[in-house]
Amino acid sequence: MQGGSGDEVPRGMMTVPHSIRIGALVLATTAFYGYVGQMVPQKEVQPPQETTLASDMTTADMAKVGRQIMEGKGFCLTCHTIGKTGALRFPDLAGVDVRAKTRVPGLSDVEYFAESMYEPTAFVVPGFPPAMPPINKPPIGLTDQEILSVIAYLQTLGGTPTVTLQTKHRYNSGGAVAPRGATAPAAAPAPGAAPGGAVKR
Repeated sequence: MQGGSGDEVPRGMMTVPHSIRIGALVLATTAFYGYVGQMVPQKEVQPPQETTLASDMTTADMAKVGRQIMEGKGFCLTCHTIGKTGALRFPDLAGVDVRAKTRVPGLSDVEYFAESMYEPTAFVVPGFPPAMPPINKPPIGLTDQEILSVIAYLQTLGGTPTVTLQTKHRYNSGGAVAPRGATAPAAAPAPGAAPGGAVKR
């Protein structure tokens, strides 16, 4: 009786080398995922558009630009919602101007909005994390004028926009920013002023 190994191939059958089988599997897998990838709708992502702010823009124009900045370059609506409910990452902005006027004692709505963007951890709305970055610094890097436009739009959410491109607050006045609650140094008395601040007539 002739002995044989179990690896013998019957006559008439052809073996496919192992490397060819692996190559065929790779090609089939690549073709399958390529086909599936073509079925998924493709969305082209464009870099944020640069906004052009004319010096003679009206407050209404600023509010329109502010909305565009929030949707695009500012990435505001990535985390904030406007009029939505449910699990919110950051506070919803519907009616925010009404709340902004009384949110922090001593701050107007403009000052509150400015602080929220330049120094977002100075006041954090209870129930939300202190996770918002300053939007005047990289990676967002909005300019002072763009932030004023965002403030103009935020004022429309429950109020009437009042800012212009010339509006000053403690973050864009060109001077040192005093901590909130700090008292400003007393101004020198005006010429002709009497003791106690009364102006002589």
